[in-house]
Amino acid sequence: MSKRTNPEGFSLRSIAIPAFGPSLLFGIGEGAILPVIPLSSIGMGSSLAGAALVVSLIGIGSLVSNIPASILTARFGERVGMLGAALLSLSAMLICVFAQELWLFAAGVFLIGAAAAVFNLARQSYLTEAVPPMLRARAMSTLGGIGRIGLFAGPFIGALVIHLVGLSGAYWVAAVAVAAAGGVAWGLPDLVSPASTAPGGTAPGSAARRGPQPTVASLLVAHRRVFFTVGIGVLLVSAVRSSRQVVLPLWADSLGLNPATTSLIYGLSGAIDMLVFYPAGKIMDKKGRAAVAVPSMVLMGLALLLMPLTTGAATLMLAGLLIGFGNGIGSGLVMTLGADYSPRRGRARFLGIWRFLADSGGSAGPAILAGLTAAVSLSFGIAASGLLGLAAAAVLWYWIPRNKDAISPE
Repeated sequence: MSKRTNPEGFSLRSIAIPAFGPSLLFGIGEGAILPVIPLSSIGMGSSLAGAALVVSLIGIGSLVSNIPASILTARFGERVGMLGAALLSLSAMLICVFAQELWLFAAGVFLIGAAAAVFNLARQSYLTEAVPPMLRARAMSTLGGIGRIGLFAGPFIGALVIHLVGLSGAYWVAAVAVAAAGGVAWGLPDLVSPASTAPGGTAPGSAARRGPQPTVASLLVAHRRVFFTVGIGVLLVSAVRSSRQVVLPLWADSLGLNPATTSLIYGLSGAIDMLVFYPAGKIMDKKGRAAVAVPSMVLMGLALLLMPLTTGAATLMLAGLLIGFGNGIGSGLVMTLGADYSPRRGRARFLGIWRFLADSGGSAGPAILAGLTAAVSLSFGIAASGLLGLAAAAVLWYWIPRNKDAISPE
C-alpha cells in the first residue's frame, strides 16, 4: 500500500498546507468583507432592510449553487473545482470594488456565495477521498476550525487596510486572500485511490469516476432514508448554528449593553469556538460521531434556553462561552457525517445534496427567529432556537450508529 492509503502511515501533515491552507485564506477573505457589506450597500443608497437583504445574498448564492457545484466537481475534479471557485470569487470581489450601482454590487455578493459553494464542496470531497476513514473526523474538524480562524482574523486584517485606503480595502484584502487560496490549491497533490496502488492500477483518483455516474435524482432515491433521518438532524444543527450568530448581539442590545461590551462577548465566544476543534475531531474518530454530536447540540440548546434568563454582561458572557464551546466541539460535524454516508460513486453529487440540506437549515434558522420575535418576543424566539438544538441532539442520538464502523454507504 502507498502511504496515502495506509491508515497507519498516513499523516494529515502530508496534505496540511494544500488542503487546509485555502480554507484559512478563504476564511480570511470572507471575514474581511462580512462586516462591511451592509455599509457598502447603505453607501450606495440602500435602506437598512435592503442592506440586510444584500448580506443574505451570500447565503442564497451558496444555497442555490450547491447542486450545480456538485455536478461541476464530479465532472472536473476537486482541484479544478477549487481553482474555479477562487477565480469566480476573485472576479466577484473586483465587481464589489468597482460597482457603482447597488444591483451590480448585489450581483457580486451573490457570486461570492456561489463561489463559496463550489469551494466548500470541492474541499470536502477532496478530504473525503484523500484521508483514511480512521482520521476523517480529525481532518474535517481541522478543516472547519481553520476556516473559523480565518473568519476570526479577517475583520482585523480588513480593518487595518480600511484605515489605510478606505472601505474598498476590505474587498482588496479578500481579493488577495482568495487569489492566494487558488494558488495554494494549485499545489494540491493528486488523489490516489486504492485501485491505483494495486498492480495494474489506474490513474490517480480515477477508480470511482469511471463509467456512468449516478444522477442527483437517483442519489436522492437511493439514499432517501439517510436524508430523511440524519439529514434532518443536520438541517436542525445548521439552523441552530446560524441562529446563534444573531441572538447574542440582539439579546445584548435588549439588555442595554454597549457595542464594545457586546463585541467583547461575541469575540470571546468565537475564541472558545476556535480552540476545541481538534480534540473534538479526535473524540469522534475514537468514540464515534454521536459522542460529540449529541453533547454539542445539548450544550448549545441549553445555552440558548438560558440566555433569556441572563440579566447583564457577566451572565450573558457565561451563556456566550457555553454556546461557543458547544459549537466548537461540533466543528466539522456536518462535513464528517456527509463524508461518512457518501458513496464512492457519485460522492460529489451526494455531498452537494448534503450541503443543500445544511444551507437550507442555515437560512431557516434566522428566519424562524425573526418570525417568532415579531409574532411573540425576542426571548421566545431565542428559547425556540434552544429547543431546536435539543431536537437536533435527539435526532442525531437516535439515528447515528453508536459504532462508527456501522456506517457503510457503499
